[in-house]
Amino acid sequence: RCVIMKNIPLYEVRQISTLKEMLNDSVKIYSDHAAFLVKTEEGGPYKPITYSKFRDDVNALGTAFIDTGLGNSRIAIISENRYEWAVTYLATVNGSGIVVPLDKELPVSELKNLLIRSKADAVVYSKAKSADVESIASEIPNLKYLISMDISSKTDSVYSYNELLNKGYELVKNGDKSFLDAEIDNEGMSILLFTSGTTDKSKAVMLSHHNICSNLMDMCSMLFIGEEDVFLMLLPLHHTYACTCGFLCQIYRGCTIAFCEGLRHIVKNLKESKTTILLTVPLILEAMHKRIWDQASKDPKTLKKLKLGLKISKILKVVGIDVRRKLFSQVIDNFGGAIRMFISGGAAIDPQVIQGFQDFGIHCLQGYGLTECSPIIALNRDCDYNNGSAGLPVPHTEIKIENPNEESIGEIIAKGPNIMLGYYENEEATKEAVVDGWFHTGDLGYMDSEDFVYITGRKKNVIVTKNGKNIYPEEIETLLGRSPFIAECLVYGKTGEGTGEIEVAAEVYPDMEKVIETLGSENPTLEQIRKLIDAEVHKVNKSLVLYKYIRHFTVREQEFEKTTSKKIIRQYK
Repeated sequence: RCVIMKNIPLYEVRQISTLKEMLNDSVKIYSDHAAFLVKTEEGGPYKPITYSKFRDDVNALGTAFIDTGLGNSRIAIISENRYEWAVTYLATVNGSGIVVPLDKELPVSELKNLLIRSKADAVVYSKAKSADVESIASEIPNLKYLISMDISSKTDSVYSYNELLNKGYELVKNGDKSFLDAEIDNEGMSILLFTSGTTDKSKAVMLSHHNICSNLMDMCSMLFIGEEDVFLMLLPLHHTYACTCGFLCQIYRGCTIAFCEGLRHIVKNLKESKTTILLTVPLILEAMHKRIWDQASKDPKTLKKLKLGLKISKILKVVGIDVRRKLFSQVIDNFGGAIRMFISGGAAIDPQVIQGFQDFGIHCLQGYGLTECSPIIALNRDCDYNNGSAGLPVPHTEIKIENPNEESIGEIIAKGPNIMLGYYENEEATKEAVVDGWFHTGDLGYMDSEDFVYITGRKKNVIVTKNGKNIYPEEIETLLGRSPFIAECLVYGKTGEGTGEIEVAAEVYPDMEKVIETLGSENPTLEQIRKLIDAEVHKVNKSLVLYKYIRHFTVREQEFEKTTSKKIIRQYK
């Protein structure tokens, strides 16, 4: 925990009321600075796109949308992360339209369902999604316009993004101010986001410019992000966490966004872009941390040197000397050499992983939020943090613990300007989720005397024993995840055979590379793997009270199914 002083002042941020104002003001300040780094060919060099060029592209596309008949319309976007996605998003919301970001991994049946539910007038999509979109277009009642990011000219039924962009530039040049002068209702619905889940269960969250802008100002007042920072865009932009914290926040603060070519290109892209901050999720960070130690453990000399370096740096830090980045320059170089911070979100991360990166000289912190909260409600500061917690409430957002039990654990509820307008066409769900302005997160946790928020788990995941004890699967999953032999795991409750009692069970996906290395066999048997995992389960049980003991475990051959934001999808047993 770093505490420099009590009542640490917030960082100064400029006031914004709409995303249009945000973009225009950023261009005045950062005009020729690179807003994006893009690759025009696979494996080629990054090329910069300035703030001025980005604003001009947004204005041109927005003007073309209005001229084509898409003023005040609902425009869905479905593609991989790319520059055109960012332009389309702001061209829609800054011209008083409603943007509907969709998950590119959706099966065609779900894509169709969500386009119908959102009443989309148009869909902007990439070549990779063209077959899916074009095959269902005639079955979507409101859909009038198909816009491809990748075709060079209009066909009978599909508009070309590039042609619309060029047309928009011509219109603006000739004095068309329909988009530039469009009035924004900052309290009205401008963003429609579907929560993860099947189409029957997913809810459509309505957000406004005010929701997003308030959240941008609040989070940036807690954490210093400046124009010298470069972010590698790794997470899917349709997800609120990536969109608000990895795209809009950077445009607000004058940073540069580099698009990652894919998970296997992370290391190369970090180096090429000189990334300073990586916004990511626990699964990726935990895998990176584990890899550092796995690589070191292959050579006893390297391992000894690493452990000795950690001891020396900790002793020196006590007397005010920080040599971490010098001592661990090889680790820093593995992340491109310029990295200064990892920001984790989307789920709770093991505090030991956060501490591990901090020990190497890379600041690492986590925040907490939900789509319905635009998304951040709590955040660890760069100058005041607690690695075991989700952070402090962001300014202007109140957090309370509702109906706490004897351990002070209850449901986390929040109230503030970032709370959604409601669920689209679902008044019943809105009334259930938002009571007297307080949003019920569905997460359980507690707050300490200094207002740090701690999350113990999802309300719906809690395992309740017959004698009324609460067991939080996430706590046990964190402990299991520390094992070098366990790549992924999921903990759940099951009825014990013969006893009728609810008992803790775990499903484990082993780290086969580590298993093979340890057993010295290329094809270990299931019995050998189970024996290794069984020993790890026993270690974890020793750190738990009796009623939380893992009584059963199974070993799976495949990775768990995950959302595009890399969260394991829980299949309830």
